[in-house]
This record gives sequence, structure tokens and C-alpha cells, in this order.
Amino acid sequence: MIDGDDDKTRGGGGPTPVRPERLRGPVEFVGRAAELDQLRRLVEAPPCLILLEGEPGIGKSRLVAELLGGLPGHHVVGECDDVPEPFPLGVLLDAIGGSADRLGAVSPVAGALAPLLPELADVLPAAPPPLTDPAAERHRLLRAVAAVLAALSPATLLLEDLHWADPATCEFLGYLATHPVDGLAVVLTARTAAPGGGTPIHDALARTPPWSVTRVSLGPLDAGDVHRLAARTLRLDDPPQQLTATLLDRTAGIPFVVEEVLRTLAERGGDPLADDSVPFVLRDVLLWRLRPLDEGTREVLGAAAVLGMAPDQRILASALSLDRVTVGSALTAAHRAGLLHDGGDGLRFRHDLARQVVYDLVPRPNREWLHLRVARVLEQELPRPVAQLAHHYRLAGSGADFVRNAEAAADLATERGDDATAASFLLQTMDVAELPRPVRVRLAAKLGRSAIDGLSQAEAIPVLERLLADRRLPPGARGELGLVLGRMLRQQGEALRGYTEIERAVPYLRAPRRKAPALAVLAAPDTVVGRHVDDHLARCTEAESAATASGDPAAHLAVRIARASLLLELGDPAAWSIITELRASAELADRPREHARACLNWAQGALHAGHPEQAEALLAAGRALVDETGYERLTALVEATELSLSRAAGRFDGLAERLTRLVTTAERMPVTLLDARAELATVLALTAAAERAGSTGGHDRPDSRTEGCAGLGDSGRGRDEVESAERALREVVADARRVGAVWPLVQALSALARLTVVGRPDEAVRHATEALSVVRGKGIVAWAADAVLVLAEAAAAAGEPARAAAAVAELEAGIAGRDTPLARAALRRCRDLVPA
Repeated sequence: MIDGDDDKTRGGGGPTPVRPERLRGPVEFVGRAAELDQLRRLVEAPPCLILLEGEPGIGKSRLVAELLGGLPGHHVVGECDDVPEPFPLGVLLDAIGGSADRLGAVSPVAGALAPLLPELADVLPAAPPPLTDPAAERHRLLRAVAAVLAALSPATLLLEDLHWADPATCEFLGYLATHPVDGLAVVLTARTAAPGGGTPIHDALARTPPWSVTRVSLGPLDAGDVHRLAARTLRLDDPPQQLTATLLDRTAGIPFVVEEVLRTLAERGGDPLADDSVPFVLRDVLLWRLRPLDEGTREVLGAAAVLGMAPDQRILASALSLDRVTVGSALTAAHRAGLLHDGGDGLRFRHDLARQVVYDLVPRPNREWLHLRVARVLEQELPRPVAQLAHHYRLAGSGADFVRNAEAAADLATERGDDATAASFLLQTMDVAELPRPVRVRLAAKLGRSAIDGLSQAEAIPVLERLLADRRLPPGARGELGLVLGRMLRQQGEALRGYTEIERAVPYLRAPRRKAPALAVLAAPDTVVGRHVDDHLARCTEAESAATASGDPAAHLAVRIARASLLLELGDPAAWSIITELRASAELADRPREHARACLNWAQGALHAGHPEQAEALLAAGRALVDETGYERLTALVEATELSLSRAAGRFDGLAERLTRLVTTAERMPVTLLDARAELATVLALTAAAERAGSTGGHDRPDSRTEGCAGLGDSGRGRDEVESAERALREVVADARRVGAVWPLVQALSALARLTVVGRPDEAVRHATEALSVVRGKGIVAWAADAVLVLAEAAAAAGEPARAAAAVAELEAGIAGRDTPLARAALRRCRDLVPA
């Protein structure tokens, strides 16, 4: 049974809905070029009468607004209301009453309207004496309206929502169709008549000759139009195609529904596809269509909404214990009422929001019972549709059955490589209050592993944190959950928190095959402040011991990849032999995702050290592997590495724009985005610094990361560019300090020093000194090369080169015997400024 909930029916008062508000089309005009052109041709050659039809929300009002906006001359506009007994000719009288200033001399017959339009008493003729024949009186009234419209012409008469028009208005429009007024173009809008029935306006116009009325029917938007509407509403250059496809599926391309979903996203943020709220106006229209259905039909329709968009009549009949004929008759009645749509493969809901309205009207206990009945029927299917079963059992409130099927659905998704779907099912199981602790821990561990690659970290992190806060959690579970939590925190950009969680988890990881990759993560030096490189080396050694003890090739591979990355950052030439060996191995070739991740990490390490050619080759290999595997999570890392390489090679053309696009669109890799933001801010700073240095005769800088910057500028660049770059750098510094991310912190501080060395040398020295201090805490002195160079430049400019001698000596000692071409180039420049 479908009831109207007071809290969801506008105005309250039980199941009978209030009148639907008029549906407005999208603010942005999209598509409809052919229909608009047809309407313009007709209206520009009056007299004519046009009936523009379409379902609610299809964009009729928006189309006529666009039409009138481009037409010269006078427009007479009225709109009907959905009231129980509309006033005869009310919409016409309202329209005419607003045009008194344009009304000149009219036929004496127009005086018949004087009693009905007192606001026009000064311009209308005197009312004629009444007639004794009601038919003659009615005919004179119609002639009077026509006479007033003739006096207003040339004009366009627009009457909206004629499906609510009173019989007298419909009679007049039928009269006008066969007795056109010179110079008058009439445009009517109405909802398409429901199958098997019409409205008074459709019946009235059906009795006129075919040539007297031009009917224009509007259909849904196509994929291209939906894509453009999404782009304009969300202010995106190119919305994802998946968004377009899902919007089409959910809204059936009805402009009003598409716009309402997109407007919700634009105003509230979040995912429009995850928001199941229904616009009030759309809901009112559907309630209006539900009114004539009997209780039996409503019950079947409610069960159909529980079952899904395209309800299977066989399952419906079994769940309701009805025969197929009864179910089919009920669905046909709903189709006639305009609530279902014949998609060619059977009756289905027109769009998901229509199904949602019907679903919401089923009382909650009835919904739960229907979900349970449907699940029991589906249990008999082979193979068991575990995803559907999980859905229905969850909404039926059957926790144990839900968890059993959700875990099975997650396992199946994992087997197919669909980590996102697996994580989605597992996240839902965490909401089951009566879940036993061992089951919750097992599912949480699966959730953690799926969420890492399924991009559901933000939802999974609080779940894992709550579990880890339980002191009764077994040690093994604490280690597993702590490890996945730490990895997710790191991927969300929380570098120090993630690193600390993994440190806490390691002692609880009993299996060497699990401990080895955890320790390998702790061996990475470029992501966290507060840990010296000696700590990373020690962790790497521990990881190698654990991998050997495990005998697990995967664990051994993870540790070898980490060792190569660590040696690259240290400038140890042994890194290249390990990388060459690993890339030639079957172990890495058989794991393309790990291979891609390793190549990208190594490419970044090569850039840090100053090996752009090797970085280029590794990036190309990583990009090819990402394309081959479709590993979406690494897409942003590929682009970020490519842009870093462009800067290192001095390819600055369009670089700032590409970096900006990456920062604003790649939302799924926060740690990469922080690096990209640092890169963008650095590019802006170097450009501004080059402009400033050029205008003040400053020193040229030798490394390729700054060469060509001046070419980006123009004579108009000035203080605004410097301030913008400085503001961006300070934001990166603040965020990097907050999350404990060392590489972007050093990079941004060094760029700040570079930006301020001309004009504010004391401030530049402060930033460079802080960068050097952070690097000392890490122990990889080569990372401080830019900062030390700024210190040398500032000291030389002040005529006190000895002031930077200690920092230059520290850099020289720190890179002695190291394979760090970038730092060596900076050292040579330092020695020119600060001789030993």
C-alpha cells in the first residue's frame, strides 16, 4: 500500500497531494535548436496556433522563454493554475488585464468583457445588454476575447499549462484555431496527454481541422545535451563521461530533473549520484498522477519500486502471492497514468527519481516486508544474485543475512578486480550494530585492503579508527588494521599520521610476509618529517630480514623496490643496478600495478637527484603500465610526475595551466596533489623571481629548473604575480607542516627563499635556513641544494660571502661521493659566490 507521509507531502494532510508547482526548465538553455528554429519560423508568420507538448520538466517553459526573448513586439502571457474549479476564461482574462496600456479602439462586442475586467473599464466599450440565450451569450463572450486580442495585435499570446485550463478557455482556443486573429501568434504549452486519456485542451483541439494547429513535441535531452548542461551548471570544461551516463540513466534526460540533481551538487557539494533526494516539484507531479489509481494498483506499484527500475513481473507475482495477470493489469494501469514507461523490453519507471517517489510513499514496515519477500524469492535463483540479496536484506533489516551476502558480493568483486565495489559492500557491513567483534575485524581487514585501491579511504578511515580504539582488539587484528589505516592516511595526504600508525602496527604484525611490506613503507624517506634517513635505512634492513624469513616473493619484491627508492634519494649509484635487475625480473613483470607504481616512484627519485633522462624513461614505462592496467589511482601521479619532469627540463610553456588543472581536478590523490601544489607554486615563484631578477640585474641561475622562466613573463608582470606566487607557497608550507610532508615542505620553503632573495634578503635567509634545518632532520643534504644556493646569493649580495660558508661546506660534505648532479650544479655556483 502507498500512503502519503505528512513530512514528505507538501502542505501535509495525508495522501492527497497539493497541486504541483509549475515546473521550470533549466536556467541554462541547452539543446532544442531544431524546435526553437521551428517555433520562430511559425511565430514570425502569424496568424498561427502552436501546441507545445511534453512531460513535466521536459523544458517547455524554458523553450518558450528563449523564444519570446528573441522576438520583437508585444507579448501577452498567462498561465493556468491547478485549482478544483478554475474561473471560466480566467487565464485569458489575466493575460488581457495586464495589457491595458496597449489597448486602443476595439469592436463594440468587446464590451461583453467589461463586467469581468473592471481594470479595463476606461478603455473597453460599454457592456451590451444581456442575451436570453446562454449559448449566444457564450459565443458573444468568445468573440469579445478575440476582439480584444485583435486590438492588441500584432502580438504573441503565450498561455502555459493548458492541461489545467477550464472548459471555456479550451472552447475559446478551439474557436481561435478556426477563426484566427490577424497578426496574432498563439503558443500554448501543455503536458502530453496520459496514455488512453486526454485533457480538455487536447479534446478541444482534436475537434479542429488538422491544418489549424501545429503540434510540437519535446523529448528528453540526449547525451551530448546532458553533458553540456552538466558542464555549465558545474562550471567544468569537460565533465566525466561517467557522470553524463549515470545522469542519463537516473533522470532519463528530463532537463528539470537533470538540472535539479546538478544544482544540488553545485550548491551542497558531494556526489550527485549518491544523493537520492527527490525535488519537491517533481514529487508533487508524480503524486498528482498517483491520485486516480486504486489501492490494489498502488500496492503492486509500490512493490515494483522496491524491486527496482525494471520490475520483473514473475518476481513481483511471487513476492505478493498474486497471479501474473493481476500484476500485469496493475502495471498497465500505472503505465496509463504516466507513472511507468514502455522501454521496449517491458514496463519500467521513467527515471530513478520517479521510482524513489513511489518507494518513499510505501510505509516503512511494508517496505521492509516487501524487501524480505523479494529476497526470499531471489534466494531460489541460481547462481545466487548476492549483490541483490545484500541490498534487499539490508533494507529488510535482516542484519545477519545482509552481512552474509554483502561479504560474498565483496569477495566476488575483489576476484574481478573491482576494489571500489568490494569496499562499498564492506563499508555497509560496518553499520550493522549486532556484528560480532571477530566478524567485524575480519570484514574491516578486507575493507582496508579494498579501500586502499578502491578509493574509499575517506569513508573507511573513521571505521578503522573506531576499531583500533577498542582495547579488547586482538594483537593480530590491531597490526592488520593499523597497517591499512596508516596506508590510507598516507594516501589521503596525512603523511606523519599515516607513518605513525604503521610504526605502531609493526610490532603487532606476527607474519613476516605482512611485516616486510609494512617496514618497506617506513623505509621511504621523502614523505615524512621527523624521521632521519638512518631510521629509514634501519627499517629497510629490518624489512629485508622479514622478507627473507617469509619466503614470500611478493614481500621480497616490495622490499627491493623500497631499497632502490631509498638509495636513489641518497644518491647511491647502486640504486640503478637494483632497478635494472627488478625491471628485467619476472616477479615485477607479473605484477603490472606494482611495476607501474615502482617506475613512477623511481622517476620521482631520479628527478630529486637530477637524472632527467632516466626519469623520462621510467615515467614512460610507468605511464604505459597505467594505461595497460587501467589503474585509475595512479593517473594523477603519472601526470604530476610528467609535469615535474617538464619543469626539470625547462619546458615551461603552458606548465602553470596544466598544473592548475591537475590540482583542481585530480581529487583522489591528496598526497600527489600536495606535491603538485608545491610544484605549481614553485613554477609561479620561479617565474616571478626570474622577472624580478631580470628587472634588477640579478644573478642568473644555472640549474634547468629555473632556466626559461623569464620567457614565461611579459612586461605586464609585476607585484601581483609575486604576491600570488608567495601566497601559494605559504599555503603549501602551512599544509605540509600540518600533515608532516617533508618533500613539498622543503620544495616550497626553498622556492619562497628564491622568490624573496631580491628585495627581502633577510626573509629569504630565514626561509632557506628553515629548509636547511628540515633537511638536516632528514639527513639527505642534497635536498637542501636550492636553499644553500639562496643563502650564498644573499651573502654575496650583502658583501659578506663568509656568512654562507658553513652552509656551503655542509652541502659539499653531504654530497661527497654521491650521485646527485643537481646538487653538484648548485654547489659549483655556490663556490663561485663563496670560495672555500
